[in-house]
Amino acid sequence: MTIRATIDERQLSDDRGVTLVVGLGQTGLSCVRYLVRQKRLVRVVDSRLQPPGLAAMKEEFPDIEVVCGEMPLTLLDGCQCLLLSPGFPATDPFVAAARTQGLPVVNDIDLFAQQVTVPVIAVTGSNGKSTVVKMLGEIASQAGIKVAIGGNIGIPVLDLLTVQNAVDLYVLELSSFQLETTSKLRPRVATILNISPDHLDRYADMAAYRAAKLSLLEDAERIVLPRNDLFLMAAGKGREVISFALDHAPAGHYGLCFDDNGKEWLARGDERLLPADDLALVGRHNRLNALAALALLDGVAGIDREKLLTALANFNGLPHRLQKVTEVDGVLWVNDSKATNPGATEAALAGLHRPVILIAGGQAKGADLSSLRAAVAAHVRAAVLLGVDADQLADVLAGEADIYRVKDMSAAVHQAHMLAVAGDIVLLSPACASLDMFASYEARGNEFMATVQAEVEA
Repeated sequence: MTIRATIDERQLSDDRGVTLVVGLGQTGLSCVRYLVRQKRLVRVVDSRLQPPGLAAMKEEFPDIEVVCGEMPLTLLDGCQCLLLSPGFPATDPFVAAARTQGLPVVNDIDLFAQQVTVPVIAVTGSNGKSTVVKMLGEIASQAGIKVAIGGNIGIPVLDLLTVQNAVDLYVLELSSFQLETTSKLRPRVATILNISPDHLDRYADMAAYRAAKLSLLEDAERIVLPRNDLFLMAAGKGREVISFALDHAPAGHYGLCFDDNGKEWLARGDERLLPADDLALVGRHNRLNALAALALLDGVAGIDREKLLTALANFNGLPHRLQKVTEVDGVLWVNDSKATNPGATEAALAGLHRPVILIAGGQAKGADLSSLRAAVAAHVRAAVLLGVDADQLADVLAGEADIYRVKDMSAAVHQAHMLAVAGDIVLLSPACASLDMFASYEARGNEFMATVQAEVEA
């Protein structure tokens, strides 16, 4: 169940109590900065003994109390509310005890929403949201809009407020964790790009995960949804919805069409906007991302359409998201380390039209990996598996592709190099989290690229 916050500005202006920031890290530190600017009394608590951001916190705010490790309920004494970082579950017993005492639980998104004075585009989804947010930021900027992006990507939202006077539009990436305790955000336009199994180590079931995502739509002025997702389209019933999909679109919606020469175009209804092959991005699902971006910017005042389409064509995407590494001897090597769940890997495979040598594995996070079977059967010639849940993945994919088990990334790249022939794509798209072997998905992708360059380009 999604837990909705209940707080108004008066509660944060009450001088009688302390605001307890729960969870440090980048977001927690931004919350402290905001509260200090508001001249609030602040205390910080984190269940980790050495949370990220601790050194920066001590240097920047040496006089603010920070408690790490054990979290006794006495920390709630004298508090007026909890300001919860997204990494700390809203269902934690500490948070439940605060609610029992009548303390409001809020997050940085709500504080941002109470301060922001310009339109907000809000983006969530299991996959593709970072690409779409970055795409929106770049193409809107090049089309003449002063835009700032943040949230679950880049700059925490409260730090964005320091440049508010110079911004015409905010574009926010929002995770399900952030949405759990968000109730004040009123986006000009919002989208859920997709929902596939993820974070089931945090949520009781898929229904709880979906509920967190769906809460974004409740207060949006306008909604953008994938036309072929019947569940999400049903969630938007009775609302103003602009849809997108990789098919011919009804008037006023976004999709694909063909001209008389058989060339495929991104289109609004029958209006051709941009040849699909002009996009610099790899994969058909990135055409879907481009259509989502166009739908989200539909009607935003002041955007030069020609400049927008030129910027969209030139957008090269984000690191670790279907990122081309190199092409040697007819074999294309692609880094999709950001694919930390099965849905992301399925989307990557669906957009590639050459035989694939897949490198996958890591922490499955409780996800049902069986959904990968059809995509692997259709696109993958061989799967090279590593990581703590490689055995589970091997069992799921048995019979769908040749399976190879390896111990580390160096061995994975070597095995893929031995298997690949001209016309193949070697794709790192793990379908799993990275923390069993790497500090982050970025570290995993960087090691893959460095190993490929050392072995393949040497």
